[in-house]
Amino acid sequence: MKFLKLIPILFIFFGNFSYKNVVQAEIKNPKDYKVLSSESKKLSISNVEYFIKKGDKYIKNGDFDKAKDSYLDARKLAKQMATFYSDLNSSFKGVDARIPNEMQRKGKQTLQILAESNRRLANLYIKTEKPEVAVPILVETIRIMSPNSREGKEAYETLIQLGFVETKYKG
Repeated sequence: MKFLKLIPILFIFFGNFSYKNVVQAEIKNPKDYKVLSSESKKLSISNVEYFIKKGDKYIKNGDFDKAKDSYLDARKLAKQMATFYSDLNSSFKGVDARIPNEMQRKGKQTLQILAESNRRLANLYIKTEKPEVAVPILVETIRIMSPNSREGKEAYETLIQLGFVETKYKG
């Protein structure tokens, strides 16, 4: 019985693991590792584009409900990202000019992809005979992109085609 009590002490003294064949994950420079910098990132423009492409595939297959869900996911993600970039932009104004410049650039890219997801979603609602649901989405596109942008002009033209507005925009 005394021998059985001695086994744990032997394990502690001699160790119970061999460290010679241990595999360790390693990157060249740990400071370069960024969770959200890969292509599979969740909070990215590429993920918004993925949702849009997925919605386009559903449209081609005639599955409008799944397409709508995919476009809504793209829109939701783009809105979240735009809000985050805007918050960071305003938080760093007057502190470090480089950060607001970057946030403004990334925010602009995010708003453009948001406008694209809005356009596709509005077209889907029009195609499924729900133009009343498309109107607020088109108005939002004009608001976030400005009436002078290509996206804003297209959204306003669609509002004219729907009969929601009548005056042509000459800008």
